[in-house]
Amino acid sequence: MSLHQFLLEPITRHAWNRDRTQIALSPNNHEVHIYKKNGSPWVKAHELKEHNGHITGLDWAPKSDRIVTCGADRNACVWSQKDGVWKPTLVILRIHGAATFVKWSPLDNKFAVGSGARLISHIKKPVRSTVLSLDWHPNNVLLAAGSCDFKCRVFSACIKEVDEKPASTPWGSRCLLRAGLNSENRIPATAECIVCLRDSVVAAGHDCCPVLFNYDDRSCLTFVSKLDIPKQSVQRNISARERFRTTDKRATTEDRNTALETLHQNSITQVSIYEVDKQDCRKFCTTGIDGAMTIWDFKTLESSIQGLRIM
Repeated sequence: MSLHQFLLEPITRHAWNRDRTQIALSPNNHEVHIYKKNGSPWVKAHELKEHNGHITGLDWAPKSDRIVTCGADRNACVWSQKDGVWKPTLVILRIHGAATFVKWSPLDNKFAVGSGARLISHIKKPVRSTVLSLDWHPNNVLLAAGSCDFKCRVFSACIKEVDEKPASTPWGSRCLLRAGLNSENRIPATAECIVCLRDSVVAAGHDCCPVLFNYDDRSCLTFVSKLDIPKQSVQRNISARERFRTTDKRATTEDRNTALETLHQNSITQVSIYEVDKQDCRKFCTTGIDGAMTIWDFKTLESSIQGLRIM
């Protein structure tokens, strides 16, 4: 694993460019900072400033090299680079609540925006709850939306002027598909999760540690292992007499060492695939409120955690 400390402020969203040489970060405000790999350190190369509210969604298109952002100001911006300068194009979403999530389609020719207005921009069917996450089917048409009512809904995001007529899928053949799924598998204390392999899910959030779950043929999630095994603290192994002597010497009962035993020192806000794809994920990335970014290698995790088999 490799840990990089970028900011003192929380990192609320991040997105990678295609070759992973640049990363776009939102430091919990209305800006996006782009860092570029320069040898060992990361160097800030650009600052994107156009939104009037906090950035809530961020995605970087790998093919067109465009960045899309959305925010609490209920707008989205598409950023294109020309002559080394990022230029924004404002997109009026016509929604009545803050935008919450944005995601490019696989062909980079359209994007979807979720919102607190209980809808997805340009999809007429209501969601009945705040949209928390979005993801596209490889066919560039089907769109999955997760919301805070513990449901996942599948929509057709077909745009007749852009998309060819989609082929039939297990979800249906009509261009105006809408299906709903109850999410009975609840992962506690998490803010983000990704499908990293065909039958595995990595989740992370408020306990500062990514956790691996297995998804079986019965559609059940099973806990496998925490992926950040803390080292045993010496203080936990000392005797009661030694603890009393230490307390008496300091004249206090407080433990002044507030550092956590995990790599992240505060909640993890986002998990993303770093190397390869969902079918063959080899590395994944996490960012958090501690302003840090960590890249996790599955092979390294397998060798360091006894009995763990991922690949």
